[in-house]
Amino acid sequence: MDLSGAIWHKSSRSSGNGGNCVEVADNLPDIVAVRDSKNPNGPVLTFDRATWRAFIEDIKHGGSPAV
Repeated sequence: MDLSGAIWHKSSRSSGNGGNCVEVADNLPDIVAVRDSKNPNGPVLTFDRATWRAFIEDIKHGGSPAV
């Protein structure tokens, strides 16, 4: 999968102190990519847009993600 065009955004909840942060790229066609901000060259998780939206909505409403 070509992620060279990904524009990464750090979580707005990030405290900037090197803690546990994620970066999300939502500018790619058909997918949302997620990576660990401390390891930008490491693995990337990808989700189809509907799955990502459902995940975010669940979190907004107090749900906890199924692992």
